[in-house]
Amino acid sequence: MNNNDQFFSKTVIGHPAALFVLFFTEMWERFSYYGMRAILVIFLTGAILGDNPGWGWSSSAALSLLGTYAMFAYLAPLAGGWLGDKKIGYRNSVVIGALLMTLGHASMAVETPTFLYIGISLLVIGTGFFKPNITSIISKMYEGRDDKKDGAFNIFYMGVNAGAFLGIMLCGWVGEKVGWSFGFGLAGIFMLLGMIQFYFAQPLFGKIGDPPSKSDEKLIIKKATKEKLNPFLPIDILLILTFIISALIFIINDPLSKIGGIDILNFTYFGMENSLFFALIAFIAFIALLLVRIPRYTPIVRDRMIVFTIFCIFTVFFWAAFEQGAGSLPLYTRDFTDRFLEGNSALIFKIVDISVTVIPLLIITYVLLKLFRKTFNEILFSNIVLGISFVIVWSIIIFKIYTESQSTSTEVPITWFAILNSLFIIVFAPLFAKWWDSSYNPPASVKYFLGLALLGVGFGFLAFGARNVPSGADSASLSMIWLVFAYLFHTLGELCLSPMGLSYLSKLIPARMIAFMFGVYYLAVAIGNKLAHYIGGDIDKITQEYSLSGFFLIFTIIPIGLGVVSLLLHPLIKKSMHGIR
Repeated sequence: MNNNDQFFSKTVIGHPAALFVLFFTEMWERFSYYGMRAILVIFLTGAILGDNPGWGWSSSAALSLLGTYAMFAYLAPLAGGWLGDKKIGYRNSVVIGALLMTLGHASMAVETPTFLYIGISLLVIGTGFFKPNITSIISKMYEGRDDKKDGAFNIFYMGVNAGAFLGIMLCGWVGEKVGWSFGFGLAGIFMLLGMIQFYFAQPLFGKIGDPPSKSDEKLIIKKATKEKLNPFLPIDILLILTFIISALIFIINDPLSKIGGIDILNFTYFGMENSLFFALIAFIAFIALLLVRIPRYTPIVRDRMIVFTIFCIFTVFFWAAFEQGAGSLPLYTRDFTDRFLEGNSALIFKIVDISVTVIPLLIITYVLLKLFRKTFNEILFSNIVLGISFVIVWSIIIFKIYTESQSTSTEVPITWFAILNSLFIIVFAPLFAKWWDSSYNPPASVKYFLGLALLGVGFGFLAFGARNVPSGADSASLSMIWLVFAYLFHTLGELCLSPMGLSYLSKLIPARMIAFMFGVYYLAVAIGNKLAHYIGGDIDKITQEYSLSGFFLIFTIIPIGLGVVSLLLHPLIKKSMHGIR
């Protein structure tokens, strides 16, 4: 009998009740992250004077800060994963991370530059503790149940997007309508509630996530001996230091030069200005590290690490395109989309807005009630805190609906379209989970093909919709339907690729370094995010020189091309995975 079968004795929708504790914990963390992100740039670039004044920053300065924060947030899990694996355990790491992020949001609510930077720093460190270790708990919980892992990560990913959906909608609305500090503060409140809920639900996890004991270390070493331990050699350390120093120079110099006019490095090499050259050095150092370390593993581990590396490369390019949703797509929405509605159109939108707000929350509330039914007495205080969280959410939503219903016309908010991604995740994630759990579960190469190709098709709709916009145009009144189609196909692609990356990582990587490699995976996501920021920043230049349609064609062709590459690599990937599906 598998030691983890105990978790499947008490299930919700076919999965352990403990998975849904993690679902809601991650949901509140993503609520806080996306809620903060939804209003940060608007707040920083807002007019200095007015009823709800901002700080008057330039768009490039604000996006540079956001991009650097996002990259640091994805780099920090490298350290947090190691601490969780080797020192303090996964569950303690999650609690520490949630507490630090709560303090970070509270700091940002003060609305001064000093507290802004303190808050962002706390959020970065907290994310480092939180992100790799909560996913590691899932991985440990499903050891020996690989047939359920894909479905589990899809459900978990639905929690991610449920949080994003609620965070963007509520923090965005509260920040704009009530005050920026209230929006930042609301993000912190739900992060605090998520931490308390998780802390008091720990009995459900048994010994999973406990700090490693001496006996655990001996067992890990014993198992690892069979896999050929791969200690870090001087060349490895040199490459790691080169990567870290070069990456930090690039990440730090970028916002400093744009926000404060402080240019640490003022030179141009090979057409690359300032710190961009160091980004290239960091990339070369990281690739070199993989090339010298991977061959030293045993053949099976080596092959699986190669597959993991291929998946990481696909992940970089996927997020470089997908994260246009935080860069070029809002600009497209603002400047090229007809968003003003009145009369019947405004009424229809309000009905749609209410529907897309209430229906997903009803679905999430249904999951909550199922969890209550299975665990209410076992983790009473945790469930009470979770219930209070939902009472607050429902109260804010009812107030929002009442307030918005009073106007006769409306201009669809720019951020409203970002909600569609999370909405489609909530709708389609259960279907994909059923698909991955069925006998029709496709191999990894096909999933990556579908993810990249569907992403490209989404941008194809935008390119087609903008086909008549002339080169150099600063504005247009294109139909909102192209954005809806784009977000739909982007979401379908995300469901095929993003949660699968986490699932395959947990299957391919030896248990002794699982959390650390989750950190490496998030590094790939970080690179993709920063790359997206650089590319998206050139939208004006590309549209002036070529066309808006040409800009989106770039993101149509490259993902679809990489998807085809994934299919062509299928025989190699299948062989190198050594039986893992």
